[in-house]
Amino acid sequence: MAESLTGLQRNLIHRALSRSNLLMGADRELVLLTGLAAVILIFVVLTIYSAIFGVAVWILVVGVLRIMAKSDPLMRQVYIRHISYRPTYKATSSPWRRY
Repeated sequence: MAESLTGLQRNLIHRALSRSNLLMGADRELVLLTGLAAVILIFVVLTIYSAIFGVAVWILVVGVLRIMAKSDPLMRQVYIRHISYRPTYKATSSPWRRY
């Protein structure tokens, strides 16, 4: 009853707009990149050992990427931003400390 008296308009934010872009529970771009690397390994070397190794590496890397995405779905973007800001913001205990 009190909410209707405030006169504020309520807008719905759809869940798909704020969801991370994941594929198979991991970062989409990294999964596709590792899949591409595994397929290139399999079809360039063309042996049964390379096929087994490529599939095993892809499964292992996707597992690690799923653990990473479960921890933080935006970890790749955060790490890329961290790398780009590394020269600007030095890792010191205080901003006024001399390097």
